Amino acid sequence: MYFTRVKKSNESSYHLLEYYLKDKAGIKNVRVFDRTGNAIIHYTTTRTEVLKYLVHFSYRDKNTVNLLPMNTGRELSRDSEDKLILMTVMRLGAKYLFPPIVGMVITILRSIKFIKKGVISLLRGKIDVNVLDATAISISILRNDMATSASIIYLLNVGELLENWTYKKSVNDLAQTIALKIDKVWINKNGTEELVSVFCVEEGDEVVVRMGSTVPFDGVVVFGEASINQASITGEPYSIRKAPGSYVYAGTVVEDGECRIQVDKSPGQGQYDRIVGMIEKSERLKSKTESKAAGLADKLVPMTFLGTALVYGLTRSFEKALSVLMVDFSCALKLSIPLAVLSSMRECSSYDMVVKGGKFLEIVAEADTIVFDKTGTLTQSIPKVKKIITFNGRDEDEMLRLAACLEEHYPHSVANAVVKEAKNRNLHHEEKHSKVEYVVAHGIASTIEGDKVIIGSYHFVFQDEQCAVPEGEEEKFYALPSAYSLLYLAISNRLSAVICIEDPLKDEAANTLRRLKELGIKKTVMLTGDNKKNAAHIAEQIGIDEFYAEVLPEFKAKYIMEEQKLGNRVLMIGDGINDSPALSAADCGIAVSSGAAIAREVADITVSTRDLNSLAELRILSQLLTRRIRHSYDFILGFNLMLLGLGITGQLTPTTLALLHNASTIGLGLKNMTKLK
Repeated sequence: MYFTRVKKSNESSYHLLEYYLKDKAGIKNVRVFDRTGNAIIHYTTTRTEVLKYLVHFSYRDKNTVNLLPMNTGRELSRDSEDKLILMTVMRLGAKYLFPPIVGMVITILRSIKFIKKGVISLLRGKIDVNVLDATAISISILRNDMATSASIIYLLNVGELLENWTYKKSVNDLAQTIALKIDKVWINKNGTEELVSVFCVEEGDEVVVRMGSTVPFDGVVVFGEASINQASITGEPYSIRKAPGSYVYAGTVVEDGECRIQVDKSPGQGQYDRIVGMIEKSERLKSKTESKAAGLADKLVPMTFLGTALVYGLTRSFEKALSVLMVDFSCALKLSIPLAVLSSMRECSSYDMVVKGGKFLEIVAEADTIVFDKTGTLTQSIPKVKKIITFNGRDEDEMLRLAACLEEHYPHSVANAVVKEAKNRNLHHEEKHSKVEYVVAHGIASTIEGDKVIIGSYHFVFQDEQCAVPEGEEEKFYALPSAYSLLYLAISNRLSAVICIEDPLKDEAANTLRRLKELGIKKTVMLTGDNKKNAAHIAEQIGIDEFYAEVLPEFKAKYIMEEQKLGNRVLMIGDGINDSPALSAADCGIAVSSGAAIAREVADITVSTRDLNSLAELRILSQLLTRRIRHSYDFILGFNLMLLGLGITGQLTPTTLALLHNASTIGLGLKNMTKLK
């Protein structure tokens, strides 16, 4: 840990330093305190390296400025602190410094906001918590009990402030985990594509996006057409066709086609606010439990009024009747349950998991069947090229160079392996091919110097494209090793090379499946496009209950729907473009973070590629969330019934009841913001 003093500057500068350091290798965590100008840095690198980072830090550096999100949450906390202090000072001043008549006027003026809300609710035909608050305040004022009404108003204001802060902070933290993270993009320069850092892109540059990739910037389409999924920004369930002149947003995903986008805004501008809006408005956030809590809360308000009338009728005591109004079940239900869900979603992010809605955690807790893709999911996320077998007299390096030239446009774990091997051999290339066409779950086709070039699966190369094995090399072809995943490359309809990809299992795969079964998963399934021998070997190694090999994307989706018809709750885990239909069909789709952008987009949850055990952690967290919500229900019911009893019997005054009720609501909300584990 390293402690340093930060130079005084504007507030955003503190945020900038924090995000600058977090972006550096070897920095574990950073906290910058803007009031004192101090920074605490937790690091795993050397102290000298940390000092070097600080020396090279500049508030004006463009690359550094681009690291700062549109909203860091620091302003939210500072604003809430200031409001709370001002509110408390004004309350004490009105009570102890001003004459009684002035305090009365201040109380009446402050009551207008609550009474107005209550009247509006009544005019809309609703009897909700606003009507409860307005009634309690009005009764106190009419009885000339200004002390009680002033206390109620103060406690309601404090409660409202803290509720807003806890909810917005949870949404803010969650939005930061969903925010767009792209390092490099393809830009068009003089008709040639060039891979550059996002920080090198300026307004007016033309960025190339293709099927399966994320749109990195806001901008206008200037060439080509594409179907773009905007669900993450607008909530629209269907892809939108974008042609020249259409506007596109950062964070959306290309489902089909390709286009060039003229950059209108730098990375992240406006995107954060759109993500926050999506989180706050999207019904996908609400689990069945949350909806149940909201419905129950609304039903309890009329019962509270009925209880108030009953108590007054029996006791003829305004104070005891007012006590019933002060104890409202709905506040705690409507605040604590959503906060528990939002907090659990944020906690998932600490395990490198992004959850797009509370209902998906509920589904994970209830699921009994889990379906896996193989490549990049059960196997290591970075497959390796083990050997290249050439045909028709082709040169090995030239074939690898050509394969990498095509594969780099459509990142997938196997494609990444080909590109990396070419890089390791220092095989550089120029973009000589024409338009690249990707065929889902099959391969890639293009034209280079007049020759048709295709690369992909056996089915694509030999059955769809009718390519042939060069004469005299049939024996070599039939002797291809079955232990590897095979990628076929053909030029002018003649097989030119076979790239053998070693895709070893993740070390933790078998243990993860065992843990999932211990946690209540009844059935595990593997669906893969790989050959049957390799699939059978893997299924036996890790203990998969069922497996299906050499399958197409439509089979994966169909299989999941058949399982659902049997009454099973199905989770699907995948990483490729070809997994997208199955991810959409499942009750909850889980994408691997290093996979295709479209897979991450259609999935409901994204998990890290580093450790498959995150699936077991996800199951545990979802089950702990279910338990926490159940305990919250029990506490709200028991504690508030106790307060009601104390109020009705005259043991506590309405002001004390309001204090205890609001304190318990905020306390439960804060508790539900703590980690589940």
